Amino acid sequence: MKPRAKVLLYKTLGTVLESLPERVDVALARWAALIVGPRSASRAHLANNLARVLGAPAAPVDPDVLDRYVRRGFANYGQYWAESAKLPALGWRTITDRFRIAEGLEHLEDAFAQGRGVVVALPHIGSWEWGGSYISTLGMPMTAVAEQLDPAELFDWFRSKREAIGIHVEGLNAQASSKLLQVLKDGGVVGLLCDRDIQGGGVVVDFFGERVSLPGGPATLALRTGAVLVAAACYTGPGSDHFAVVTAPLDVRREGRLRDDVTRVTQMVAHELEGLIRRAPEQWHVLEARFEAP
Repeated sequence: MKPRAKVLLYKTLGTVLESLPERVDVALARWAALIVGPRSASRAHLANNLARVLGAPAAPVDPDVLDRYVRRGFANYGQYWAESAKLPALGWRTITDRFRIAEGLEHLEDAFAQGRGVVVALPHIGSWEWGGSYISTLGMPMTAVAEQLDPAELFDWFRSKREAIGIHVEGLNAQASSKLLQVLKDGGVVGLLCDRDIQGGGVVVDFFGERVSLPGGPATLALRTGAVLVAAACYTGPGSDHFAVVTAPLDVRREGRLRDDVTRVTQMVAHELEGLIRRAPEQWHVLEARFEAP
């Protein structure tokens, strides 16, 4: 697809989703995802990922149960995109009415009050944008990192949509690290999706019983700045509502070489992510291979 056509397509889809009546957009997106998803190459990846969450090598998941979770996974993935596109059009009152931090609000508020900066490690669960938008209404605006989209105009449009709901977005490039370090030194909040190693070269840890590479960014930033590190997940439901769970701060004291400390802390992050994902496996929308195929 030519760059201009790609930009036009995304902007058109975004405008349509914003203008559709609420829940109609979600119903259409869930339907489309259920039509396309199970027939795509991503089906095998999602099934393999969910099998690791739901079972164990010695106790494989019943195929019918796994199939139901896979279908729910694709439906929830469609819903995620519809609700993310709709979010800028909803208004702050709707966001504050429909979102709550059900567990761990005190961890986030206490961490922010310390003024050392806060790193929030996130899995691809539910809609993290709802959480980022909500905490901005609490006086804790979040800076996030996103893959650079091609063409640049498309990324700028995506960034502007997130800025409109209180989330500042930095592109995943050579300057991202220094910008995030500055946000933390200024006492701000950085949210990092860290259950996929997009760039490669991550930290190898135990994750759902397998050796998997996860990004070392959350651990590295916290260790280098002294920022508080928590994990969190934003879940979709019940109904049109959303809620979040925030874990207690992780121990990010320096114990030795930075590389060793990053591995140790990243392993702790992995364990926290496991617990958050197990709460709603059908909302974990990672469609790339995360584990070795059986």
